[in-house]
Amino acid sequence: MEDRHTARDGRKHLSYPQLDCEMYGGRVSSGEDRKLWPRPLAQKWTVMLFLGTCLLFCSRMAMPICSVSMAATFHWSKIDSGLVLGGFFWGYCFTQILGGHASDKVGGERVLFVSAASWALITAVTPLLAHLGSHTLALMTLARFLMGLTQGVFFPSLASLCSQRVLEGERGFMISAMNSGANLGALTAGGMGSLMLEEYGWESLFYSIGALAGLWALVVWLCFLKGVEVPPRQKDPKDPQWSLSRWLSLVKKPPVWAMIFAHMCHSSSSCTLLSWLPTYFKESFPHASGWVYNVVPWAVAIPSALAGGYFSDVLIRQGYGVSLVRKIMQFFAMGVSSMFIILLSGDVSFPSAVTFISAAIGLSNFSSGGVTVNVQDLSPSCAGALYGFMNMMGAFMGLVFLSLSGFLIEVTLSWATIFSLVSLVNVSGLAVFIVFGDARRVDLQDYTPLVQI
Repeated sequence: MEDRHTARDGRKHLSYPQLDCEMYGGRVSSGEDRKLWPRPLAQKWTVMLFLGTCLLFCSRMAMPICSVSMAATFHWSKIDSGLVLGGFFWGYCFTQILGGHASDKVGGERVLFVSAASWALITAVTPLLAHLGSHTLALMTLARFLMGLTQGVFFPSLASLCSQRVLEGERGFMISAMNSGANLGALTAGGMGSLMLEEYGWESLFYSIGALAGLWALVVWLCFLKGVEVPPRQKDPKDPQWSLSRWLSLVKKPPVWAMIFAHMCHSSSSCTLLSWLPTYFKESFPHASGWVYNVVPWAVAIPSALAGGYFSDVLIRQGYGVSLVRKIMQFFAMGVSSMFIILLSGDVSFPSAVTFISAAIGLSNFSSGGVTVNVQDLSPSCAGALYGFMNMMGAFMGLVFLSLSGFLIEVTLSWATIFSLVSLVNVSGLAVFIVFGDARRVDLQDYTPLVQI
């Protein structure tokens, strides 16, 4: 249990006890006072962050779910709907590095709270903005852009928070729990939309999700932050002073650019696959039940993400090298999953297609114990900012591949082309990560790469 001490100013200070890092599979040197969360507090934060990530994706999915109803109400064309939906991704790219850098400096807890309170408010007022005047299209595009800006800091802040407060041997499960929350959020938003759109109108979905997200932010403030001085990250004497030249030097190191490239490939392939799956099923199996392919893959993804993080942590605790474990997890996330994706290129039945895509999506979540958490291994002194950079690159690459895949579908009239492209991108990223990936710290002056290029 954490010890609370009350200062003269009335604020409560958390004094974190020393943990037996050997017991839990962590590597914390005597010079690295990271103010790790004690086990009970870490468990509480894991539950809250799981719920927060779930609500984050509920909020993100609200507009796509309501877009058809809103287009009919406001007489939007396909181009107009695309403009509104695309506004999110442009905003999302801009705050990735900023959010991570702020979390590295002041702690991820407060950055997450400000982020959640902001996108909760934007979600709740979206229907009000839509009915505010005649410029609905511009206001909705702006709302989606602001939603992207405020949500863009969330995952880089999680990466920074995990590197500061969580032991190395427990990070995989925590990140996988957040990914499970994202899958649950997508599933929950779809279920809520199906129930509420017909009965209460599209506005009700925004109001409900905004209220729940606001309640989550309030609970975090009252139970975790109010009156408690969150300990800032303690500087390691070995940590470098960051400048532009040092940033460029860091990104040039083989394990870093291999991690960034693998993350870009994984993000873009996942974005392309998930964006076109509903269309693929509707065109290939027009008489199939839509709820099956909209629900089953996400239902499989939730336990798969938890299992991947759990097994990665177990392997580390049993003494396997961290670098080896990260590569094994990424092999399943990008290699084995591609085997199931390529099977969709042939003549398959509807049950087989659902089975293959569920397996592919489930296995892709094993990245929680691979590339996704690797940033905290390589550069804990700036994990948030570095994760923000690679997430930004992944988002940009996703936009490019989404446009390219649409063009290929129009030209070739073949879904096999898309599945082959996704598999090729995955295998390319995996190969680079296996050859050049590492899990040793690279933000120190004495780092020397294992693979010379």
